[in-house]
Amino acid sequence: MSYCVALQLKSGIVFMADTLTNAGVDNISHYQKIHNWSKPNERQIFLLTAGNLATSQSVISLLSEEVGDDSGENILNIPSMFQAAKLVARILRQTISEMEGEGQEASSKFDVTMILGGQIVGGDMRLYMIYPEGNFIEVSEEQPFFQIGETKYGKPILVRAYDKMMSYEEAIKLLMVSFDSTIKANLSVGLPLDICVYEKDSFEVSFKERIDKDNHYFRKLSDLWGARLKDAVLDLPNFSLSNK
Repeated sequence: MSYCVALQLKSGIVFMADTLTNAGVDNISHYQKIHNWSKPNERQIFLLTAGNLATSQSVISLLSEEVGDDSGENILNIPSMFQAAKLVARILRQTISEMEGEGQEASSKFDVTMILGGQIVGGDMRLYMIYPEGNFIEVSEEQPFFQIGETKYGKPILVRAYDKMMSYEEAIKLLMVSFDSTIKANLSVGLPLDICVYEKDSFEVSFKERIDKDNHYFRKLSDLWGARLKDAVLDLPNFSLSNK
């Protein structure tokens, strides 16, 4: 399983994803889940993937291969983020359909959910979640971030603490707490974590880093969050067993 998040702020988008993949306890490895296509001063497009690794790799390979073919539309010449979402959704649905046609056991085993975000010159920042069926939705005021993969453990802190006006540093801190809670609760999500920041209208990757198990800041944040959460629970008024 995976955990990937894209958080849209007033000033840009922050992407974060774990890198752990597994097919049972004896087959654990790491795989990059944030993919990026760009043209200087024209576009920055990010794609996050969660689900079947073979499906994800096929979609990424097809998108990258099409870049070299100028005769048709591809991720580097498509005119808008909406059209880019349609392109990715079509390739994803096509890839899953081909796997189904090869006699695979169950189509759900090969499902992948994706987050597509970024900006193409002439348009605003856009952020979409793309489903295995080939449909997709866009971020909104009511839903200002997207999660895919193992989402349930890290969602409460995002819902309670997100603010679209927060700085990139505050957003990364918030996401790290969300990921730390998920890692503590689910062994299928793990370090290293990849972070990418896109600043609105910059058309470049503003910040990129990989956080591994030896990262001092992440370890300190994890310890502090655990301790302060425990203190907060103890500070709450106790439930009364009395019927009076």
